[in-house]
Amino acid sequence: MRSWVCMFCGYVYEEAEGIPDKGIPPGTRFEDLPADWKCPDCDSGKADFFVMES
Repeated sequence: MRSWVCMFCGYVYEEAEGIPDKGIPPGTRFEDLPADWKCPDCDSGKADFFVMES
């Protein structure tokens, strides 16, 4: 599982954790999020996220 970071606000989407309170279960891959999914903090689109290198 990977972590994705919003380049504008720094929000981190953790695939392993998902966002259960937004209806995204743990284990949901970033690629599997809806195409119109937006950053919960700043409303940026999926194209504005990058993979966090470990």
